[in-house]
Amino acid sequence: MRSFLPLISLVAGVAAGGSDAKEANAKPFDPSSLSLREVGARNTLDWRIWLEQDGNPISFWHDIPLYPQGNVSNIINMYVEIPRWTDAKIETKRNEPLNPIFHDDKKKKPRFVFSVWPQKTYPFNYGSIPQTWEDSTVVHNFTGYVGDNDPMDIFDISSLEPAHVGQLKQVKVLGGLAMIDENTTDWKVLAIDVKDPIAFKVNNVDDLEVFRPGSKQAFYDWFIYYKVIKGSGKNFIYGGKFQDPDTMLATIRESNEFWLKLMRGQTQKEKINRDQTSNPRWCKTYVASSNTTTKFNLPAQSNILPPAARPAQYDRWYYLDKDFNIAPGQVIDE
Repeated sequence: MRSFLPLISLVAGVAAGGSDAKEANAKPFDPSSLSLREVGARNTLDWRIWLEQDGNPISFWHDIPLYPQGNVSNIINMYVEIPRWTDAKIETKRNEPLNPIFHDDKKKKPRFVFSVWPQKTYPFNYGSIPQTWEDSTVVHNFTGYVGDNDPMDIFDISSLEPAHVGQLKQVKVLGGLAMIDENTTDWKVLAIDVKDPIAFKVNNVDDLEVFRPGSKQAFYDWFIYYKVIKGSGKNFIYGGKFQDPDTMLATIRESNEFWLKLMRGQTQKEKINRDQTSNPRWCKTYVASSNTTTKFNLPAQSNILPPAARPAQYDRWYYLDKDFNIAPGQVIDE
């Protein structure tokens, strides 16, 4: 049976913006027609979630417009991969048809994130910005590193109830962090759901600090230390601070241009599936959504199985010292 979950936190419509944005979304985008097709057991490598429009699979990455209706430049769409207070490392599958959401793996085992005191796993809703791409063939002018080959990452710090996997949100951009991950640029965009009670009062991370004291440093520190327990050490934030909203909005627009070049075939990149259902003019990648289930041999409907057990070590809290090193006396199973 198909899963009809509430996918959207504010009604959006046809993509707005410049001519490229209009070209990228020649077909009107109707969020009220969205649903999810979930197959398999969570916490396993076979589990997938596809986005559907009118019951037919489309791409989270390529078919959701960057901007919701209204052409307000600091309001963008995001889709949730990892809901707040969860620890499964869930991502967009770049190399499969229509880019479903899946559970990432390491050494053929599902990945999870350790809980580091005082946070309980992910302290925000974490996901991706559609129709963006961090170009891994271009050295970023700001950081001096190439992109990480993914859509841009974004985290929603709103105080609303936690989201669900695959949910579409409209969020206001407040800033971002230029994280360097394995010698690539891996932007982390800070945003707030437009339905949050303070969303209209805050325009940047310093405004956020007025209403939610301590959050600026807490979120910054989380990105510094969240990989320490697994043995990867601290992360590096280029510039050592949050970047302002204007910088981030310019970077998002640039990333959208990188995505457009990828979709047009102007940038060649292997192991990225570019199938999309929105723009027939991109004939080499276009597939009518009514044909996607058959063409890509996808499961015809949802088949949700009971989740697999999570490894016990992820139920614990772990502790770091003042220098973000693992505090003594802890047993790390991995």
